[in-house]
Amino acid sequence: MDPLTPEEIERYKRHILLPEIGGAGQQRLKAAKVLVIGAGGLGAPVLYYLAAAGVGTLGMIDDDVVSLSNLQRQVIHDTGSIGEQKTESARRSIARLNPHVRTLHFEERFSVVWAHDYLKGFDLVIDGSDNFDTRYAAADAAETAKVPLVTGAVGRFDGSVTVLKPYETGPDGALLPDYRDLFPAPPPEGVVPSCAETGIVGALTGVIGTIMAMEAIKLITQTGEPLIGRLLLYDALAARFDTVRYKRRQERS
Repeated sequence: MDPLTPEEIERYKRHILLPEIGGAGQQRLKAAKVLVIGAGGLGAPVLYYLAAAGVGTLGMIDDDVVSLSNLQRQVIHDTGSIGEQKTESARRSIARLNPHVRTLHFEERFSVVWAHDYLKGFDLVIDGSDNFDTRYAAADAAETAKVPLVTGAVGRFDGSVTVLKPYETGPDGALLPDYRDLFPAPPPEGVVPSCAETGIVGALTGVIGTIMAMEAIKLITQTGEPLIGRLLLYDALAARFDTVRYKRRQERS
């Protein structure tokens, strides 16, 4: 791994002081290549905090442009970026925050075909998308590429986060669960309305997105216990966190 420069040591010294991360963990962050799906409500805090943490390469894929209604929650963008590609707006924000971070941006929608060509170049995938088609495609692609996946979702006042590594086995020798062990099939179209239809508290995406960034940092630095086989649920109105454990339903070829 590349050594940290004196400027990087100063920038990240609050990390380096932590025995659980230290200099070696910070070097792992510097060497990491992370793909973030979506530069919107969840992607914004994920990208910001991973850039601030010193992740060396951040890839982002999003085919949307910044609109005025995004700014209530998508804090990586600002009024001056309305009408621009979200990936380009996010790239500029990251460059202002941390010039040590290399960014790769793809102005298209994530798909299994795209993943086949590009996903092997990343060490970790974070799915902050807002639709079920992308969530299932991301889970399938990450499992095929044997890349860890941090996935999150939000509703009006609630959210959830989990971590998937279904290509590995647990202490009992059984394969770890995949996305379909948690959500066997997407709901019928129209059953789960979008935030554009029902609304969403902007700060909620910050809570869930920041937890997703924390899980990514844990995975990269190899510290703590990631949310593998555990779904973290957050109820903002009740100010309550709950955890649901889940397992592999059946072996798959």
